[in-house]
Amino acid sequence: MYLVTFHHCIQVLYTCTYYCVCSSTLHIVVFALVAAASFSPVHVLEFCQSSDRDCHSHDKTTSDSVKSRWNISASNLIQDLDQFRVSCRKLIEAFPVDEVDGNFVRTVKSCIFSKSIPTPLKGPLRLAAVSKDVIEGILDVDVAVTQSDEFLLYASGGRLLPGSVPLAHRYGGHQFGYWAGQLGDGRAHSLGQYTNRKGEVWEMQLKGSGKTPYSRSGDGRAVIRSSVREFLCSEAMHSLGVPTSRAASLIVSDEPVMRDQFYNGNVKTERGAVVLRLAKSWFRIGSLEILSESGETDLLRKLLNFVIDEHFSSVDSDDPDKYLVFYSTVVNETAHMIAQWMSVGFAHGVCNTDNFSLLSVTIDYGPFGFMEAYNPDFVPNTSDDEGRYSVGAQVNVGLFNLEKLLTALSPALSKKQQKEAKIILKGYADIYQMRFHQLFKAKLGLLGEEEEDGYLIAFLLKMMEDTQSDFTMTFRQLSEVSVEQLHNNNFTQTWALEDLSSHKLFSDWLDMYLLRLRGQQAGSDLDRQHRMKSVNPRYVLRNWMAESAIRKAEMNDFSEVELLHHILSSPFVTQETAEEAGYAARPPLWAERLKVSCSS
Repeated sequence: MYLVTFHHCIQVLYTCTYYCVCSSTLHIVVFALVAAASFSPVHVLEFCQSSDRDCHSHDKTTSDSVKSRWNISASNLIQDLDQFRVSCRKLIEAFPVDEVDGNFVRTVKSCIFSKSIPTPLKGPLRLAAVSKDVIEGILDVDVAVTQSDEFLLYASGGRLLPGSVPLAHRYGGHQFGYWAGQLGDGRAHSLGQYTNRKGEVWEMQLKGSGKTPYSRSGDGRAVIRSSVREFLCSEAMHSLGVPTSRAASLIVSDEPVMRDQFYNGNVKTERGAVVLRLAKSWFRIGSLEILSESGETDLLRKLLNFVIDEHFSSVDSDDPDKYLVFYSTVVNETAHMIAQWMSVGFAHGVCNTDNFSLLSVTIDYGPFGFMEAYNPDFVPNTSDDEGRYSVGAQVNVGLFNLEKLLTALSPALSKKQQKEAKIILKGYADIYQMRFHQLFKAKLGLLGEEEEDGYLIAFLLKMMEDTQSDFTMTFRQLSEVSVEQLHNNNFTQTWALEDLSSHKLFSDWLDMYLLRLRGQQAGSDLDRQHRMKSVNPRYVLRNWMAESAIRKAEMNDFSEVELLHHILSSPFVTQETAEEAGYAARPPLWAERLKVSCSS
């Protein structure tokens, strides 16, 4: 199922926007799927007009209702990990747990979790990276504690945190469009939930911590290469304002792990690593799919009720249509999340239903990539031969995944509710288009609403595609130049704009843009530049930057991992060390030869 089709047009955008070429004039045609008139207002979500990253949050805010166990000041953080406790009680008491013990691979039925003990990494262990923002800001622990041997063990699976009953989650999923059956946490262990002093509940998870009942043919390990990428991108996306899981630490070892990185028979020995990562919840679309596919309808309802009660405060648990309202929320938030991905040029790489969070946060960082030259067909994952998950296809993939979510929910819905849910889904494209339009208007510094704004955005992206202009730096340099520089076509110090200006229609677009800016009559040009620089990053985690850090990390030099983590925590601020490293310069030629795959 595709969002739109239009013959004789050239698709140039991934937002339901198309060009038609008529003589020498470009005309824009914008399509939006609008919900039917019979759509019940109770299920319509109000479109958020704010660009605030928390605008669309639907997690329950517990700070007013839950008293913190840590009645301490901000400077008085936990100094001893023996004082740090997690709890698995809520998850274990809410659901039946696998009756079979052991980490051996098997088909699991009639449960949500299996108990599974992590397999300690073989030493020596090294702390390769740590996020102070997560350790202190979320986990209430003094970051100095991370330098201890005790932390190395806790954060790698060698020792269990007080209160932990490690669990592996059972889920299924559609992978590359096809039902894959039972999947589950094949190399991840949930350690438990932590309630911090702000009343936030976070589920802590180790990735790369050994086999579970869901490991299939895998060894339960992750390697340095993939773990560095997951750590850096989780934290970078947070700093970009994109909803995401978080990464607390990265531990590396000397344990040998065999990997065929590009599935070409060239098996190499790499080294094992573990990421300690956090999310409000790790439930995903596949969590519901496996229950629906297995006919476990009672358990499906139980999981739905739990997710709604814990994470969707806008949904009344007594509402007979609560599953519809839940679905409407997920449709809305998924559209927003993908629009945010697009606004920073991010391609997830593996948008399977088992990698799509029910809370609409970005999870499971694998063969992702940030676009360099703007190209809607950009595919970061070399394993994706057909380009199913290209950056431009993500909006359609989101629709596919939401269709599969609806299928999973159907056993819990009446016939009438199923029909209403299909109407809700038809509003997805419109929600996405509105959010995309809002985000890209902000990227161009546009205030108010003018009829030609959509055309102005689409025209620019078409020129960027034609000239292979850098996505990140084109918008950033538009933020940094003055109106006078634009008027004078002075782009000698702005390499991305210099590339863009080579387009034969650039002057036409520039005239339109300057006319639009002059018509705003609100604030100075410096105000415009400030607004634009606050939403257009100067630095993103380009694959060549990650690769450079990985090569050093594999030699036990973690300096560039630390540098990137520091720089990407302030991606909108020009930083001297980043400029010296060339992170805002033209990508090196060797970057074009880089490949990433699902192997991790």
